[in-house]
Amino acid sequence: MDKLIIHGGRRLAGEVTVSGAKNAALPLLFATLLAPGPHRIGNLPRLRDISTAERLLAELGAEVESSNGSVRVATAQINSMEAPYDLVRTMRASVLVLGPLLARYGRARVSLPGGCAIGARPINLHLKGLEAMGAEIHLDHGYVEARATRLQGARIYLDIPTVGGTENLMMAATLAKGVTVLENAAREPEIVDLAKALLGMGARIEGAGTDTISIEGVEELAPMDYLVMPDRIEAGTFLVAAAMTAGRVGVKGGCSEHMEALLSKLEEVGATVATEAQTLWVTGPEEINSVNIKTQPHPGFPTDMQAQFMALMALGKGTSMITEAVFENRFMHVCELQRMGADISIEGHTATVKGVAGLLGAPVMATDLRASASLVLAGLAADNTTEISRIYHLDRGYEKLEEKFRSLGADIERVPA
Repeated sequence: MDKLIIHGGRRLAGEVTVSGAKNAALPLLFATLLAPGPHRIGNLPRLRDISTAERLLAELGAEVESSNGSVRVATAQINSMEAPYDLVRTMRASVLVLGPLLARYGRARVSLPGGCAIGARPINLHLKGLEAMGAEIHLDHGYVEARATRLQGARIYLDIPTVGGTENLMMAATLAKGVTVLENAAREPEIVDLAKALLGMGARIEGAGTDTISIEGVEELAPMDYLVMPDRIEAGTFLVAAAMTAGRVGVKGGCSEHMEALLSKLEEVGATVATEAQTLWVTGPEEINSVNIKTQPHPGFPTDMQAQFMALMALGKGTSMITEAVFENRFMHVCELQRMGADISIEGHTATVKGVAGLLGAPVMATDLRASASLVLAGLAADNTTEISRIYHLDRGYEKLEEKFRSLGADIERVPA
């Protein structure tokens, strides 16, 4: 098991290219189950979660070949309808095989994903939507068993704008008979990316990116050849790092339209934001202003940037109120930031962050993916040395993060624990 050693206090400078988005790549991989034949997905990040998804596809009978940032998935010989617990428990997104398997084959058996470090995130809305489309669903010894002769179009209202639920139901609806309308649908850019890929396969979808998505089912789909969108959360992580270190960092592949809430807050903090030749630049301020944030579904402030922004606010001039309104139990990074000298207190779903003059390096432990990123950012800005253990969390969502930070001038290395 590896750990990161960071000698902080350096201003970051230069350009970095972000990888493909994990949260877009995973549903694209599972969408290959909707059509027989050879699919190709490019700009694929090499991450633990991607490897898990590829293993699951192989378990179902797909032929999977990865090379040079792309993957070929041949799905003509799918011979299993079961997503086993051993794979689903390591990656919640595995539940996204449910909609495609049910739509194409009429049956699926998928392990319940259970809880996770940042909250329960139940799949009841996925199941409720599939039942509205005519599926018979039973829970049996920790598995969801679903059957349908052919799914039927339906009008489905989602109680909350769940990203995974929107993706699962949108994929299922592409092969359903009739029209499916998803109301209060998630609006994240990754939803739009999936819709574009499905349209390229022959699906009929309107409204992706709005809260109402209409899908007219077709008889069959064709294999995809698609490039994954850039990772907006990775891009945001580098931009916050620039602000924390009073540096100047350009992110190639960062799309300002996907990060309007974050960029607005960075400008409030005192950073300068500019776009030059398809590169998004942030220049950090000499003095960081404290600002308040509240996480919300897109286009609000993303929950996946909350931990990184809290690390920034730990160095703010004044007091910041950070409210987590998307996931419960997503403040586990607070204790580790406190070990580095941050002044943070929690009451309910709100953290009060009183800015300090500087952070101090310390041994800390990552608890989840985005918490890992916040500790890296804190270490980059801190005096002395920070050691971050359990960085396997980081490897779930960031490709070669330490190498990219080194290219910007950071003193960071991965060593065996």
